[in-house]
Amino acid sequence: MNGTTPQAGRTPVRPGTRAVPGAGATKGTATMTEPGAPRRAVHEGAGPAVAPGTVPRPGERPTVRLRESGPQEPPRYAPEWLELREPADATARALDLLDPLRIRLANLPGRADGIVVHDLGCGTGSMGRWLAPRLDGAQHWILHDRDPYLLHFAAVGSPRAAADGSRVTVETRRGDVARLTPDALSGASLVTASALLDVLTREEVGTLAAACVGAGSPALLTLTVAGRVRLTPADPLDAEITDAFNAHQRRTGLLGPDAVTVAREAFTDRGATVRLHPSPWRLGPEDAALTAQWLRGWVAAAVEQRPDLARRADRYLQDRLAACAAGELSVVVDHTDLLALVRPTGHTA
Repeated sequence: MNGTTPQAGRTPVRPGTRAVPGAGATKGTATMTEPGAPRRAVHEGAGPAVAPGTVPRPGERPTVRLRESGPQEPPRYAPEWLELREPADATARALDLLDPLRIRLANLPGRADGIVVHDLGCGTGSMGRWLAPRLDGAQHWILHDRDPYLLHFAAVGSPRAAADGSRVTVETRRGDVARLTPDALSGASLVTASALLDVLTREEVGTLAAACVGAGSPALLTLTVAGRVRLTPADPLDAEITDAFNAHQRRTGLLGPDAVTVAREAFTDRGATVRLHPSPWRLGPEDAALTAQWLRGWVAAAVEQRPDLARRADRYLQDRLAACAAGELSVVVDHTDLLALVRPTGHTA
């Protein structure tokens, strides 16, 4: 996810869509308009496409259900936003978690045949671009996402070689990552995800942990929002916007900034060893485009949660955008990376 591959810089715009960021550091499509313009809705980030507990259709395996999608359903993630944030994500991810992961992968049964990596909610495939070149040995990546458009670009932009030059291959699976079971992850050597946990519910995180543990697969789950933002220079409204945004993240039962705590408990309760490491975005003048888009989404979500903030937030946003354009604003958006090391099962990868 380092943004240096040729494909990473050329994600085309889907006809009829605009480059809009997620609220905060997640992958949604929230925006805040300029003063006096109609305020656009803040869309969800990545909630379940099918309600948990839904009975499978006849003949359907209880693994990953393809979502019911119609022509009127808007895309859940904007590929332009995923492209814009990719370099910041790559810089933020916790390299310190890779050594214990490499040790575990090296000791997996069947490692001589290569590893199988399931990337959940893969978006445009930036996790694979970041991680695959940092791991040795042959790799087969299975990319999961509910959006076929994103899956196409994830496959096209995937890396072709591991750190030692071994071959990297990919396949795509369209479906709802909130309904994984161990069967879906059969043969997995590793499960990865990026900016996903905070847009799941407690039940869905439990389902994910159970699937990984049941499959004997470690999980590297990166860039979960931590609920802390620091802007320099400070403004009296920073704290109110932050609190309102965090409340918005928790809407309709989503975990938001509580996600890492819940995920750690879910994996630990199932016998996994969990390691956490900070992975903050540190945005300075060189990141002005990303910072400006993040600001719009962050403030929009806060105002949707607390409409009484609207007038003050409009002025706040314009001041912040002006400082950003002038190279006078820096932002730290805290995230946490989680590595869950589970007991391996008999692998047939």
